[in-house]
Amino acid sequence: MKSTKAASRYAKALLELAIEQNKLDVVAADLKYLEAVNAETKEFTILLNSPIINSAKKIAIYRELFGKFEALTLSFIDLITKNRREYMLPQIAISFDQLLKAHRGIVPITIVSAVALNDTTRNLIVSKIQHSSTEKLEVEEIIDPSLIGGFIVRMDDKQIDASVASQINNLKQRLTR
Repeated sequence: MKSTKAASRYAKALLELAIEQNKLDVVAADLKYLEAVNAETKEFTILLNSPIINSAKKIAIYRELFGKFEALTLSFIDLITKNRREYMLPQIAISFDQLLKAHRGIVPITIVSAVALNDTTRNLIVSKIQHSSTEKLEVEEIIDPSLIGGFIVRMDDKQIDASVASQINNLKQRLTR
């Protein structure tokens, strides 16, 4: 939990610097790339977490890997590495993306359904949610056959569960009391 809070603080500082220097889109793209490299390359994750490799060597490797990054992003990565917090870089990238979405007024929502939703149903759900929010919605769809039918909508810390599986569980609890 501490690393998540620290990562969020680092991400906030970088976001503020990027806004101040008018380099928000470039820094965001750099961090998306870093996040993708971490997700796809096991060796990169090992490098980040290795206490054996010293900071100077890690910085040299990062410069080689991310040489085309914006100077602000590279300086930030150097600073994090010199402070021995490089293991937090993937979490910082995730936190940065979340803070950037909040800064731009974008709210991510997740719609989980048993089968793929048709356009009409998806648009109906999104429009109902849009009425209760003034921000732009970023919709992610997940298919989970265990729901049997219906859907679950997650937005921030709220959840609307209109799944058949949930209704069956509620009925089962009422009958077994």
